[in-house]
Amino acid sequence: MTSESNQARTSALSVQTLDRFSREVAKYPADQKQSAVMACLAIVQEEQGYVSAESEKLVAAYLGMAPIAVHEVTTFYNMYNQQPVGKYKINVCTNLPCQLREGTRALAYLEHKLGVTMGGTTEDGLFTLQQSECLGACADSPVMLVNDLHMCSFMSNDKLDQLIDGLKSAEAK
Repeated sequence: MTSESNQARTSALSVQTLDRFSREVAKYPADQKQSAVMACLAIVQEEQGYVSAESEKLVAAYLGMAPIAVHEVTTFYNMYNQQPVGKYKINVCTNLPCQLREGTRALAYLEHKLGVTMGGTTEDGLFTLQQSECLGACADSPVMLVNDLHMCSFMSNDKLDQLIDGLKSAEAK
């Protein structure tokens, strides 16, 4: 792909986004700009709420990568949303060690409490419930990650109620 066609493809990105991409790419040697793919995807998600197929193509064009290579990154990591999600994305670890320590019970409890199945978003758009592979805290199970930032450990039903009710009340303010 020529530099002109790359420029045309990335014109759908805002100047601010392109500036942020440029700062990330500058952290790597010129011949290794693809190393910034995760940072660029995070920027797109931060600005748009998720990484669409079109956004993947724009990132690929900017970095000079095959679109499938960017898609492979997006689909490999749980932190990239491929569709709009609720304000609070809750990833519940259901890997085998957590399953053995009540992880699937916590997921089932949240499905019932929120009225959605795994992968679903509540009608009010507040919560999206997802299962997750290992979060690296097997001894603290059940564990979950809220908005890819906040780890919650030893989540009994009471603690799950406190989490959900606390997030709802924070929204009401």
